[in-house]
Amino acid sequence: MNNDRVRMVDIAEELGVSTATVSNVIHGKTKKVSPETVKRVQELLEKRSYIPSMAGILLAQNDSKIVGVVVNDHEKYEGHTLEDGFISASLNELSKELDREGYFMMVKLTTDADEIPRFASMWNMVGIVIIGFCLHDYQRLRAKMHIPFIIYDGFLECGTGLVNLTLDNYGGGKMMGEYLKELGHEKVLCIADNDTCMDRDRYLGLKSVYPQCELMVVPMSLGERRDFYEKNIEKILKHTAVFAVSDYYAADLMKFLRSKGVKTPESITVTGFDDSILSRQFEPSITTIGQNHSERARVALELFLKLRAGELTECNHLLPVSLIKRESSAERIVQTP
Repeated sequence: MNNDRVRMVDIAEELGVSTATVSNVIHGKTKKVSPETVKRVQELLEKRSYIPSMAGILLAQNDSKIVGVVVNDHEKYEGHTLEDGFISASLNELSKELDREGYFMMVKLTTDADEIPRFASMWNMVGIVIIGFCLHDYQRLRAKMHIPFIIYDGFLECGTGLVNLTLDNYGGGKMMGEYLKELGHEKVLCIADNDTCMDRDRYLGLKSVYPQCELMVVPMSLGERRDFYEKNIEKILKHTAVFAVSDYYAADLMKFLRSKGVKTPESITVTGFDDSILSRQFEPSITTIGQNHSERARVALELFLKLRAGELTECNHLLPVSLIKRESSAERIVQTP
């Protein structure tokens, strides 16, 4: 860091003008500043190689072009929220879309939704994308904030007055169920860390194909989940296929089973949801339900621009999903006596 960096106050003192005058010249607000003073300030700024604060410039503008992306730093991520496949893919594609339209993206992690209005105000944001909070949080934010915000992957009913982008979670679960049925699997288990919202919809989609399918709710903590699997391994292996509601849980289960000498898909088929980078890099690669992160980001920006223009007040946009077949699934082998 250069400790000799010229400050705005240094320029003001040398010229005998106020810092407000220097600030106005820097930010182009020169209507109330004489042409002679503008020239003197500009010449000294150039002479002293003054480097303005980008944050200061943006904050001084009526339209900062900053869009915040706020992610719930949920305990289930165990301190690695931005490394999660869904989160990282979402941020990657949002960054591309926002940059294409000339916006700056600023990311914040928090577990407290009440911090969001202060965050938005502090940086003079023109909008917010929010990931991972609950309906009551969104409703409170709608009452507190006057800038547009998009909910990314929320679980909302119509009539909330909010703009939400979500997936066809039920359809994805049903799609996986139909595929496993084609492979000849009769006993299928569903694994999730809760029985609510998107995860429940994915389970219900599977259950529409397998009415007797059970949902096994596993602990969020990695250590507790391993202990849980140890206690329930016999129950798991009574099934020929498992549908995990995320690729992370699919990979985690396969890793545990491998440590017990149980191979996938030779002994049991395991599938996931999301088509995260983990599903492609894990061995064996994971059969999953895919979502188009690029399309989601494109639609998010489209809805955001409509919100800014006052052309939209409420929307629950459902995005399609697709089945992606990989190495972790196989036809059920019927053992002959």
